[in-house]
Amino acid sequence: MNMLKRIFPVMAVISLLASCSAFKPIDEEVETYREPRFSSSAPIELKVKQIDVISDFTPSFTRPNVEHLFPISIEKTAKVWAKDRLKAVDFSSDRIASVIIKDASVTEEIEKAQEVFTKDRIKYRANLDVVVRISDTNSLAKAETEVVAWRELIIPADTDIAEKEKYWNSMVTKLFDEFNAKMDQNIHRYLNMYIENNTQVESFD
Repeated sequence: MNMLKRIFPVMAVISLLASCSAFKPIDEEVETYREPRFSSSAPIELKVKQIDVISDFTPSFTRPNVEHLFPISIEKTAKVWAKDRLKAVDFSSDRIASVIIKDASVTEEIEKAQEVFTKDRIKYRANLDVVVRISDTNSLAKAETEVVAWRELIIPADTDIAEKEKYWNSMVTKLFDEFNAKMDQNIHRYLNMYIENNTQVESFD
């Protein structure tokens, strides 16, 4: 009888643990984000022997800068853009194309509510500054174009991290939609003499 008294409590604990395990909620699948690609548009063929991607941007990892929290890096996406959109086609030339990332930051600012029963808000500003430069190592001639783009986003301060990441992802994607269109336009206008098979000659008054 003493042996049975020792066994029953153990069996009861095992049964309780099994019951808890059966009702444990399954974690929701974590959404993953990837840098947008730009290969749907034909690459711009440049009459250069190589394309160098250089980043002059150094994240601070301290607020108000928060680019390191974003699931999609603006800096990395700029590098992806250069890979997808620019192509070297004149390997016998002395020309080099440089894609210089000068800014790829995101800042946040708390906007305190001015009225009762309204929520504080957070304003995010994403900044992108990229230069495309063609340099001739033989003649030292240079030509370049620069695009500075930015977008702002305002959301409630109590937005949870999963929702924030969705907003951030959309913000970066739209930023690069605008940048891609503008830089494509600029290269064809200001660097057209370095584009393969380009027959258009831009004049500047």
